[in-house]
Amino acid sequence: MIRVILFILFMLAMTACASTTPTPIPPSPTAVPTATSAPPTATSTRVPPTPTATPVPPTATPTLTPTPKPTPIGGGSGRLFFVPTRDGNQEIYDTNVDGSGATNLTNHPKDDNHPVISPDGKKVAFATNRDGNWEVYVMNADGSGQTNLTKHPSNDYPYSWSPDGKQIAFVTTRDGNMEVYVMNADGSSPVNLTKNPAADYCAAAWSLDGKRIGFSSERDRNVEVYVMNADGSGQTNLTQNPAADYCPHWSSDGKKLVFYSNRDGNFEIYAMNPNGSGVTRLTNNPAEDNRPIWSPDGQWIAFASKRDGNFEIYIMKADGAQPTRVTNHAADDLTPYWQPVASP
Repeated sequence: MIRVILFILFMLAMTACASTTPTPIPPSPTAVPTATSAPPTATSTRVPPTPTATPVPPTATPTLTPTPKPTPIGGGSGRLFFVPTRDGNQEIYDTNVDGSGATNLTNHPKDDNHPVISPDGKKVAFATNRDGNWEVYVMNADGSGQTNLTKHPSNDYPYSWSPDGKQIAFVTTRDGNMEVYVMNADGSSPVNLTKNPAADYCAAAWSLDGKRIGFSSERDRNVEVYVMNADGSGQTNLTQNPAADYCPHWSSDGKKLVFYSNRDGNFEIYAMNPNGSGVTRLTNNPAEDNRPIWSPDGQWIAFASKRDGNFEIYIMKADGAQPTRVTNHAADDLTPYWQPVASP
């Protein structure tokens, strides 16, 4: 009996084990790529190196003969001031050195002339008869702020600023003849420098170092160019010529003076050394050339010329070459003065 029971239990256990054994799953076949299948993506894509270009032999650079650059007209300076009569009276204008942009700065029914510009380019001293006699006025370079400096019943005419801008040299008749004075830039403390009974005028030259002033004088019975120390001492005749020599002006480097003279029969522009030697004629025209003034860089000279039938403003290089007309008007344009570039 016991054996029958054990046999039955053994057969039940075998049946249970057979029912829990999984049916084996055959492996998936390896996929065969078709013609449209995309290639597998690589983990990191390598950029193929750029092919090395075939070297091209360099083009030979031609050898050029250097051409000197011309000095720019105006020499990097400011505008030109001048005195035209185109408004029926004398006014003070300024213009670009090519003649464009001419502007009336004074705009007054009376006459205004003799413009001289301060070393920083910001102020203009000038003469005007708007008060019944000739007085020295000052204004800003744009024409604003016109103010009487001299306030004297005699006639006063400005000619130059000191290099430091603190004084103005002017010519006055307050002693009964024409004398060269200096005053402070505000009109105070006028001092007679020349103190000579003859006429002294045209004090348009204050040397860059501030030590000397050039002027014209009639003390030798003709007009000569003189130079003196800034305190009036050491007055010396530089030209010593029987002709008339007028209105010296010092170059920015102090090495030359320009002036105008009729020693060759008509008024022409000349240059000389500060001691009067080396006189050189710069213009050669049968018409009158006068009132030369250096550009601030010393490369150019502005002057007035009557070679076109009336007075026009011209510029030329320092050696007299390349004369170029700046103004072009039927009325006379006179008395140029070159403005330094205004400092900040």
